[in-house]
Amino acid sequence: MKFSTKAIHVGQEADPATGATIVPIYQTSTFTQTKVGEHKGFDYSRTVNPTRVALERQLASLEEARFASAFSSGMAATSAVINLLSAGDHVVVGDDLYGGTYRLFERIFARYGLTFTYVDMRDLEAVAAAVQPNTRLFWIETPSNPLLNIVDIAAVASLRRPDQIVAVDNTFATPYFQQPLALGAQIAVHSTTKYIGGHSDVVGGVAITDDRELYERIKFAQNAAGGVPGPHDAWLTMRGAKTLAVRMREHARNAQTVAEFLESRDDVARVYYPGLPSHPQHELARRQMSGFSGMLSFVLEGPVERALDFASRLTYFSLAESLGGVESLISHPARMTHGSIPKEERERRGITDGLLRLSVGIEDVEDLLGDLRATLDATADRVDTERPLLA
Repeated sequence: MKFSTKAIHVGQEADPATGATIVPIYQTSTFTQTKVGEHKGFDYSRTVNPTRVALERQLASLEEARFASAFSSGMAATSAVINLLSAGDHVVVGDDLYGGTYRLFERIFARYGLTFTYVDMRDLEAVAAAVQPNTRLFWIETPSNPLLNIVDIAAVASLRRPDQIVAVDNTFATPYFQQPLALGAQIAVHSTTKYIGGHSDVVGGVAITDDRELYERIKFAQNAAGGVPGPHDAWLTMRGAKTLAVRMREHARNAQTVAEFLESRDDVARVYYPGLPSHPQHELARRQMSGFSGMLSFVLEGPVERALDFASRLTYFSLAESLGGVESLISHPARMTHGSIPKEERERRGITDGLLRLSVGIEDVEDLLGDLRATLDATADRVDTERPLLA
């Protein structure tokens, strides 16, 4: 069964009670049992709910895996993976990562006795050097947020000992363009809020694995901590995932065109998009991914004020947090998605005040180019080529 067929059919058989073609929203917190300890597989919706089970089967199939655990947010899914660890354990983390993940690691889990080493995971020798005797997890984002770095998943996985786990945040690529488990990772994590849901109307997350023992431990954390999606959220996410393939093709096509346009402008200092031949890991991205997705970042020439002015003037790119919806978005990572990372650390990693991030939607690309062109021209008087923002 091919990807698009799985997205529409796996976990979504006709309802046995009514024949409903679409999985029902089982809007119930509890289930009537026939006897004490005897029921139809469902007892309490925090533990298990038929709508959520359908979503989990669907999403597991898209990563070519057997098991998935759905959560109320991407951060809840990330937390469940980190909860596989114990006090005293160590994690090697890619140093370009979502600000919320950094905040979770440093301000929550570090208090519980976990330690984190941040390293440029494009450098395999640096990754190997960061490993300690108590290292239990490699946390990878690829493409990374917001600089679109590409990490060689298979190469990092080759460093793994049997007592270690490789987890990949696959949110930017989606299962349509990248399959981390097939490349040697043990867990793929998504914020389903983003491309999988795809319509900016539901928050969720998922952790996917083909390892039964890891699944049982994640599922235990899912039930024990209770960060689960409600049935309506599960249903919305499942509906969005049905069109993931067709949407991702359009996102990637539009993003490629936008990236090439921005790279052609003299008043754009740098464009970060793995689909461009100028991207340092372009060839790796071609090998590891089947497409380059819809996310890109860029740095404008000129003072910080130009970048801020540009972000607020666009018509078809909404200035907003998040990404992956059908509509185009722009954000200022340093002051929005990555504001929780200390300024000095942000800038060391390349997240400067001039960096802007685009989530390219599936509007007509000519409208998007026209919007960008007009806004670049309208802010051109702020360009000071002697003070570029590129770090």
